[in-house]
Amino acid sequence: MSKLNILLLGSGGREHAFAWKIAQSDRCNKLYIAPGNGGTGELGENVSILPTDFKAIQEFVLDNEIDMVVVGPEDPLVKGIYNYFTDTPELFNVLVIGPTKEGAQLEGSKAFAKAFMKRHNIPTAAYSAFDTKQTVAGLDFIEAQHTPIVLKADGLAAGKGVLICHTKEEAKRELILMLNEKKFGDAGSKVVIEEFLTGIELSVFILTDGHNYKILPTAKDYKRVGEGDTGLNTGGMGAVSPVPFCDAKLMKKIEERVIKPTMKGLKDENILYKGFLYFGLINVKGDPYLIEYNCRMGDPETEAVIPRIKSDLVDLFEATAKGTLDKTDIEIDERAAATIVLTSGGYPGAFTSGYEITGFEDVTESLIFHAGTKNNDGRIITSGGRVIAVTSYGATIPDALWQSLRNAERIIFKGKYYRKDIGLDLKSY
Repeated sequence: MSKLNILLLGSGGREHAFAWKIAQSDRCNKLYIAPGNGGTGELGENVSILPTDFKAIQEFVLDNEIDMVVVGPEDPLVKGIYNYFTDTPELFNVLVIGPTKEGAQLEGSKAFAKAFMKRHNIPTAAYSAFDTKQTVAGLDFIEAQHTPIVLKADGLAAGKGVLICHTKEEAKRELILMLNEKKFGDAGSKVVIEEFLTGIELSVFILTDGHNYKILPTAKDYKRVGEGDTGLNTGGMGAVSPVPFCDAKLMKKIEERVIKPTMKGLKDENILYKGFLYFGLINVKGDPYLIEYNCRMGDPETEAVIPRIKSDLVDLFEATAKGTLDKTDIEIDERAAATIVLTSGGYPGAFTSGYEITGFEDVTESLIFHAGTKNNDGRIITSGGRVIAVTSYGATIPDALWQSLRNAERIIFKGKYYRKDIGLDLKSY
């Protein structure tokens, strides 16, 4: 089997986890990461190109004889990088791991996603969508709802565009801020208002070639910055895999009621979808409801899920691109994995970067995935809100969490903050 030159797009913990796994493959000849971070440079060559600079990516792909492009973040997918490659003759034979622009709308537009769910009878919360010209109608809609009320910016808002409002007054105030005062920029020019569902959330992922799919390990992530799931939403403070309450019975319901209708809906609407598809679900008294889609892997769930995949990831990607996933097996590590995210003090609000990170040499029996880091002449410094993800294996989730927390203490940088209660809500399962 031929060796491939691979370009991985992105710079976060998700991409470091991908790079870690891709670099282990005998199929990988040369790995480039654009733009990468302070950790990915140890696994391949970082390239100073933004994931949304399609022209620069094209030039790099041609100059370096790239065979496969793996797209980590959502922005380039929503902006149509798959279509750019298929529409450019000299790029047509390059394998792109990620959906078409049409498929990426499942994440790029909350209103599109909710309408898609409704068309294909996928269980989800009741909702309505309003744009800037419909503010009054939106306020009237809120008045008729029960509280809490969920408000979602229609477009991409870096995981921060979802608000749970506990009073109608708060919901009305936030709607005005989103629609009329651009609280989330253009992402909030349309707002989805939906009922609040009571239950426990989980993440399910598939890898699909457009016809066949493989279900990946389940995960649960923790978005709130504060312990006890309090405070502001973040990009994610930690994750565990597998989800102990997602037994065979619940997974069968998820597959029959959510995954299969989604795949059929994409086919019925002639939407080509190759790549990862994330289902953000809530378990309501044993029944799954779909909260949202993502057109890529989640972060930090990736840092807990990818280490549990024993199969060669490059083989899986090639099968995804070529439509042969049905002829490929996927082997899963039975051990649990737990990820703790170390953030800059102040995140998700204002924070300061540029602090040196030390203590890596003291970490044992954990995987360290860089997110907001840079290599500054051999010194690793902070460069973002989410800085490091510490992932550990364990016979059980508590075992894995203990190991990750132990090593989280050993990594040192100014203002370091992390939650110490990730996964503790699952003790009763």
